[in-house]
Amino acid sequence: MRWAEGIDKLGIALYILLCVFAIVNIYSVKAELGEKQLIFFGISCFVGMIIFFMRTKFFENMSAIIYVGGVLLLVGLFPFGTEILGQKNWYKFGGFTMQPVEFAKIGTALMLANYVSNPDFNLKNRKVLYTSLAIVAIPGIVVLMIPDVGSLLVFFAFLMALYREGLSGWLFGVIFIFAAVFLVSIAVNPLYVVIAILVIAAIFVFLNFYTIQGNVMYIIAIVLTVGLLSALSYGSPYILTKLPKHQRERIEVLYKGEKAFRDTSGYNLLYSKTAIGSGGLVGKGYKQGSVTQGKFVPEQETDYIFCTVGEEWGFIGSTVLILCYAIFIGRIYYLAENQNRVVSRDELLDKLWDWRADVETRTLDIHIKTLRQKLGEEAGHYIKTVRSVGYRFMKPQE
Repeated sequence: MRWAEGIDKLGIALYILLCVFAIVNIYSVKAELGEKQLIFFGISCFVGMIIFFMRTKFFENMSAIIYVGGVLLLVGLFPFGTEILGQKNWYKFGGFTMQPVEFAKIGTALMLANYVSNPDFNLKNRKVLYTSLAIVAIPGIVVLMIPDVGSLLVFFAFLMALYREGLSGWLFGVIFIFAAVFLVSIAVNPLYVVIAILVIAAIFVFLNFYTIQGNVMYIIAIVLTVGLLSALSYGSPYILTKLPKHQRERIEVLYKGEKAFRDTSGYNLLYSKTAIGSGGLVGKGYKQGSVTQGKFVPEQETDYIFCTVGEEWGFIGSTVLILCYAIFIGRIYYLAENQNRVVSRDELLDKLWDWRADVETRTLDIHIKTLRQKLGEEAGHYIKTVRSVGYRFMKPQE
């Protein structure tokens, strides 16, 4: 079937397999929610088919509108949002709830992809760099103000995509340092943290003295960095108190231990580990988990659904699930990396005529020449010759 040409059948098969397995496990712990998720899955497949047959140019043109709409939905949470489980990041319409941050993620992905695909995109250009960071930062800041730290990590992942496009690794280093100071300052007296910062800064200055000497901008940068990190160390305990209770306890559990919160946020974690461990090698069987079926893990149909997998499907089932996710993510990465790869003459001959056929490489060149003649002036936008290798087939920039 010609319409199916170019479809990544392995990727789609893995996606359907993972979705069905997820719905089956959700149904195991909460039947009505499993049925609801099945309906949503059917709707998503229908919408996916519509998107597949639509022109990609539509999403390029609409990316800015979808992006702005997602940001506005996030802003609307402040006056109109409904608080669920300690977070005011939902809209509620009768019995239906909607989490707008999911739309913001899609809008940000489309907007960033559209901007990066521009042929003049170059992160060495400051305007391009600042625009790219702003696309991610604007919804990220709103999400932080909600606050929804979990979703903020997703927006942080967009920076990794920019790293692939040439974003300096220094940015990730700075983020890591600030995060480390924040976490350490919660567990240790901030005074000790400030002393450590000053010692490290002094060592850095000593090792780079001749580079720093006389460089005013370098000196200002060091002073500002030390000042900001010192202020963060003293402000970390205050920032922690302003976080929602469940998010605060998730951070505190890192150094206080989950047993200290066994009656609050640590309860789910403790019983989830119990459920996963009780599954053994092959699991207890579908709907046979004593911990999950006994509802010892509240809200287990959420992020804690893996405890159901561990108890009912065991170590083998859990391993297979993780491997499927790894293959699926690896497949996406492979396709992204090879979207504009060069196809050699030998590969084209093998795919089109098979090496068993007596075809010369000159035959391929003649066909490419004919194809270029058919395309006319637009040929250069689609086909590019890579000397001594083969051809690159490209998507034209309209």
